[in-house]
Amino acid sequence: MTGGDVRPARDARTALAAVATTGEVLAHPGLHEGLLEPWERRRLAAVRVPGRRDDVLASRLLLRLCVARFTGGSPEESAPAQLCAGCGRPGHGRPYLPGRPGVGVSLSHADGLVAAAVGPGAVGIDVEPATRRPGPLSVLSRVLPEADVRAATAAPDPGPALLRLWVRAEALLKAGEDGLRLLEWTDPHRSAVATLASTAPATTFTLGPPGRALSPT
Repeated sequence: MTGGDVRPARDARTALAAVATTGEVLAHPGLHEGLLEPWERRRLAAVRVPGRRDDVLASRLLLRLCVARFTGGSPEESAPAQLCAGCGRPGHGRPYLPGRPGVGVSLSHADGLVAAAVGPGAVGIDVEPATRRPGPLSVLSRVLPEADVRAATAAPDPGPALLRLWVRAEALLKAGEDGLRLLEWTDPHRSAVATLASTAPATTFTLGPPGRALSPT
């Protein structure tokens, strides 16, 4: 992803996000495990389930690509760091970009799907397979807005609506703030449901030809 794929920096006032399959990311030229930092490789080595390991790797590589396209740099220059606010130790917790305190980053992975986002201020992204059904309802009622859960369960098939509520809540949790802009979409090609929570307006891209930009809801 060096050379011809390095692009000019995007508008720093707009967040950028992408959803892909794990296979798409791992097959993409220039994205490979060698880009990971030593602490990321140690964490990856601890993942014993091959499919989950691929998902974790792909999500971290996709984040580097998002950062590179946002800043105009390269994936090699776009490594995130992590710091736990609870214990103060590096290597876990919310990701961030060293040297760019005003820029937020987020990543997500789930059963062969990955998502990543970068933008000014707070950002949080989540992706789930469109066929997934969160539950049980007793748990959802405790963690999701009660009125929204009631409205979803009033439908003949509440599963898709409950999934969207869950993905939205996860994105907001990762962003660490309420009252953010929400960009919510379904990717039928990848059978994915995604939400980006961000301080700024947002757009998306695909790993192939540039995708259609989406407007915040």
